[in-house]
Amino acid sequence: MAGLANSVWSALIGLAVVPFYLKYLGIEAYGLIGFFVTTQTLLQLLDMGMAPTINREVARCSASGDLKEAGKLLHTLAIIYWCMAGVIALLILALAPWIAEYWLQSKQLSPQIISHAVMLIGLVVACRWPIGLYQGALIGAQRLTVSSGINMAMVTIGSLGAVAVLAFISPTIEAFFIWQACVGIVYAITIRAAAWRIIGDTKANHFDADYIRRILKFSLGVGAISFSGIVLTQLDKVILSKTLGLESFGKYMLATMVANSLYILIVPIFNTAYPKFSSLVAQEKLEELFMQYRTASHLLATMLFPLAMVMVLLSQQLIQLWTGNGSLAADVAPLASLLLIGYALHGVMHMPYALMLAQGETRSMLKIYVSLIVIIVPLTAVLSLMYGAVGGALAQLLLFVFYVLMGTWITHKRYFIGFAREWLLIDVGVPLGISLLIGLLGFFILSMLGAEVYVKLMVGLVLWGVATLLSIYSSQFSRSIFVGYWNQFRYR
Repeated sequence: MAGLANSVWSALIGLAVVPFYLKYLGIEAYGLIGFFVTTQTLLQLLDMGMAPTINREVARCSASGDLKEAGKLLHTLAIIYWCMAGVIALLILALAPWIAEYWLQSKQLSPQIISHAVMLIGLVVACRWPIGLYQGALIGAQRLTVSSGINMAMVTIGSLGAVAVLAFISPTIEAFFIWQACVGIVYAITIRAAAWRIIGDTKANHFDADYIRRILKFSLGVGAISFSGIVLTQLDKVILSKTLGLESFGKYMLATMVANSLYILIVPIFNTAYPKFSSLVAQEKLEELFMQYRTASHLLATMLFPLAMVMVLLSQQLIQLWTGNGSLAADVAPLASLLLIGYALHGVMHMPYALMLAQGETRSMLKIYVSLIVIIVPLTAVLSLMYGAVGGALAQLLLFVFYVLMGTWITHKRYFIGFAREWLLIDVGVPLGISLLIGLLGFFILSMLGAEVYVKLMVGLVLWGVATLLSIYSSQFSRSIFVGYWNQFRYR
């Protein structure tokens, strides 16, 4: 529950402050915030699996009652992390003038302002860099509540504090990033103290290269999957930050935030299904695994596709209510619609991904990701040059359509052989088809209504309910789950 609360709270705070950022900074400066988010995510590539490794090692040492051993590894990795933080800061500081002059394009912000902002981005990223290591240690020590509590507090301070700084001190992008750097260093110091308090810091800890050699194979294996996953999800933004101006890039990042809201639903379902799959694999209960896989797949599709459908239909109205800007909503809505469809398709693929992870299969997943990366680079570059931000969003949609087809085929070539067609056409295809038909009906209904936003929102709510209920009714698995919940509620 702590992890779910953390995810939901962070997402809600992130959505809540965007209108204020747009009010005080403007869309071009918001594009710089989007560039900061992309840079921070991309630099996770340098982690190379060390954060998941400390998670695993602390969990192992905690189970054996030897946290001192975990402390030695944490101390060794911490030295590496803090040194890398310094390198990151220096690297971005050195590249900032070049990025401002030759990469980012702006009509309103001068190259000098952009250069200063990029330098501050380097400082913020460096301050936040070690946080992942200490979060991994806390989670491995089964202190998810502590880690989530610290993160929720810092996200709140960072976001609401930034709004206060912009409103009462200085409405500039430099002030925004200075505040984020201050919060970042406080966050790093706080979570470091929490991790060492639980694991136990001793003066005997010192840098030990033997620990690095011992964990290197596992770390690189995890890092390879993380590397390809991060590259896949961030390449479009890297390319678009070059091919688009900051104004268009800012609109694309707004659309991305709208589409990312689907993961508030996707991630908890994945986090529930994956441990169950792993447990059934360990117990060699393959028939039960098959039933759980079908149930989880259909349940995710049943919850996800109707929600995405309504958000696509009402994208302009929802964005206008969110940002308070009608013209901005009109520009962002087409991008958000394409990304919502693409991200919904990506969402249902979390179940085949969970199945492969539960089986310990990483090589096939790596092949899929590498294939998708090879496709996304030329596709995004060509379509963005031809159609701007819409081309970038279209590239994401086409990419995830290909991912569904290829990923399903590869998964069911190894596990539950011959089930690919049934999974696509029934478990996932039926909820998708129902959502498309209801969405088409909704499009005609909404086009006949007036401009009253709240009436359209009520119609959208009804359409969502109808599509969800029909999707539940279409599957015996989903019906049994929801009937069980209903009976528990009735006889409580």
